[in-house]
Amino acid sequence: MPSPSSAHWLSLVGSIWLQTINGPNADFPVYSSQLKDLKHISQVQLNFLAFASDAGKLFGWFSGVAALYLPLWLVAFVGAAFGLVGYGVQYLFLDTPGLRYWHLFLLTSLAGNGICWINTVCYLLCINNFGSCSRVAVSLATSYLGLSAKVYTSLADSIPGLADSKAKSYLLLNAVVPMLVTLVVAPSLRVVDLTGEATTDAAFLAMFAVTLATGACAVVGSIGSTSSNGLSSREHMLSLGVLLATPILIPMALRIRESLNKIRETKRENRIHDLGADDAIERVVAIDIADVESKEGDDGGSGVDQKPQEEVGGLRLLRRVDFWLYFFSYMFSATLGLVFLNNLGQIAESRRFAQTSTLVSLSSSFGFFGRLLPSFLDYYSAKSGYSISRTGSMASLMAPMAGAFFLLLYPSDFFLYLSTAVIGTCTGAITSVAVSATSELFGTKNFGVNHNVVVSNIPVGSLCFGYFAAYLYQRGARGSHRCIGAGCYQETFVVWGATCAVGTLLCAVLFARSRSFAGRLTPPATGGGAVRTSCLARLANLVSYRW
Repeated sequence: MPSPSSAHWLSLVGSIWLQTINGPNADFPVYSSQLKDLKHISQVQLNFLAFASDAGKLFGWFSGVAALYLPLWLVAFVGAAFGLVGYGVQYLFLDTPGLRYWHLFLLTSLAGNGICWINTVCYLLCINNFGSCSRVAVSLATSYLGLSAKVYTSLADSIPGLADSKAKSYLLLNAVVPMLVTLVVAPSLRVVDLTGEATTDAAFLAMFAVTLATGACAVVGSIGSTSSNGLSSREHMLSLGVLLATPILIPMALRIRESLNKIRETKRENRIHDLGADDAIERVVAIDIADVESKEGDDGGSGVDQKPQEEVGGLRLLRRVDFWLYFFSYMFSATLGLVFLNNLGQIAESRRFAQTSTLVSLSSSFGFFGRLLPSFLDYYSAKSGYSISRTGSMASLMAPMAGAFFLLLYPSDFFLYLSTAVIGTCTGAITSVAVSATSELFGTKNFGVNHNVVVSNIPVGSLCFGYFAAYLYQRGARGSHRCIGAGCYQETFVVWGATCAVGTLLCAVLFARSRSFAGRLTPPATGGGAVRTSCLARLANLVSYRW
């Protein structure tokens, strides 16, 4: 079975770096209160700005269509350009009265749409470049999206001159950083045919080790941020930057190994050529092995990933009961978690919790581990021959999330930390799992469009849940711009917890309906040793047959 080569791993590293900076909207809670005071807007209007970033996802399917006709590097540039314009114009004119509220809304929506374009590029690269390992690759890449808020808050704290105005600092970073990273990784954003023969188990294990170290660094920095001075912030950002750059060593090492293998292969072919007639025998055997493997591939015996019942796309998608179960269960869980994170700044302020950036960094770091968890499960379940159902995984993640909302009814800072960590973890994990769930339920042929249709639930949920929370907050403020006290969000947490419980039930129903073709027992994964053993066995059989 062909394995990913250095070119494939280089595209994964590019996807990882893009995902790391592709969550500029995640830092909104840090500067939202300052933005509210600066532009003299109400909590409801502020909520609509948070919704505006998600509203861009309503047109995210354009990126899926564009990816069918444009090179992926160009699609990524379009997304980065949208962010540069959306956040850049806000940065330049934020202090001027000419920048009205509706300008902020449209510019934020444009930047939010740019996020979809970059996400589409990363998903397609992982799916097309890693074959049977695509689930692991997708989970690895998307896990780094959970680090975006942490990266932006660390940059804002560590770069001199950016700490004076939070709103302008974050707007500048949100505009410039994605474009700079896209320029760096553009050459690696291409689909490469799977032609390598060497196994990459060691590469995946190395990537897991680097990823865990990166997440641990982010968590330690988040927990210790309350006592960090400027120097320690810069040191922390430097260590995080080194860990984020480390994955580039994997494709470099694979490239060196490929070059050495080519040299050895050339020498071996020269020796075989000198054997004369034996060369013909070897060619016959090689052709027979290829035929056998091709037939097994047609029977589905060599793959680990399961094919869906059929490829679904277009209007047929909207006529499926499974689609609507999936749509609403996603909206009542991951989308609800994103709304909570968008309101984290106001929730902390209502509880007189001053360290908002600490909470945002904490949610980002645990969201990173949540997104990473599916990649571990996929990697080891694939090697054991099992395919874990994505819908079943999503249902199991929604239950603790519902409980975390009810824990927020207690005014203690401990429960605020605990619930933020749980919701961040579950939201990140569900978001990561959903990428593979879309292809599991509806196929990979129309994935670029299908998944962007599914995530259109995010702006819908953001509008409904966010407006509901803002309305209750504004009612508790009694005519003021601020609401102080645990009661500001008490009713909101009850409704959100109950809604997440309903989402758990819907996803359980979806799992019951789809388990006949999703998450079935599969043949053992053909790792490197298995491939070599299988090929030797076939070679022995073919040679004995020839004799």
